[in-house]
Amino acid sequence: MRDLVGGRVGTVTLTDTYAGVLIRGTISELGLGAHAIHIHAVGRCEPPFTTAGPHFNPENRKHGFRSPNGWHLGDLPNIDTPASGRLTFEFVLPGVTIRGKNALLDADGAAIIIHASRDDYVTDPAGDSGARAACGVITLAR
Repeated sequence: MRDLVGGRVGTVTLTDTYAGVLIRGTISELGLGAHAIHIHAVGRCEPPFTTAGPHFNPENRKHGFRSPNGWHLGDLPNIDTPASGRLTFEFVLPGVTIRGKNALLDADGAAIIIHASRDDYVTDPAGDSGARAACGVITLAR
């Protein structure tokens, strides 16, 4: 994961499991408080990270866990950076695979984005989550 000026702010790994994609990460230097985190539809991370496209949403739903017409398959729970500035997190992204049905590694790939603010879990298309603060392209491990 890199911030808007190219500084490394963390690492994230994704693993296929029987329940979906397991996402494990560690971040720092993003500021205290809540931040939205989403999977985006395109594997590109040129600042200001709009090249990552919209949320990963192969089922064409509305955004947000609280939306009656939601949620995007790329929606994840907010993360909350503590006073230490370093956070380790782990999520399962159900209904998604790295390769296969609802695959992240399709023709144009995917990216993971951390936003400047929290996701309200309802406002379409991105939960009123503010600017894109950090980005990482999802790739196969080398």
